[in-house]
Amino acid sequence: MTMEQFGPFIPLILLFGIFYFLLIRPQQKQQKKRQEMIKSLQKGDRVVTIGGIHGVIKEIDENIISLRVADNLNLKFARAAVDRVVEDDA
Repeated sequence: MTMEQFGPFIPLILLFGIFYFLLIRPQQKQQKKRQEMIKSLQKGDRVVTIGGIHGVIKEIDENIISLRVADNLNLKFARAAVDRVVEDDA
């Protein structure tokens, strides 16, 4: 094949390259970072769930965490329901 036959495909290849570097790659990095955060959860961490519930991890299992959200009120969530870990402002 000559360069003239590749001509119509060059814009398509460039578009895919731009799409990969602007959308796919950053999303993969973000997913990897989230998985690492979920794996590193520990008892006593202050977290926020994807539903917006704030609490402290009291028990942690392979797939389930128990959050203390108020005095004598513990809620169980799937581990994947944790959105982020809240850092103390001490």
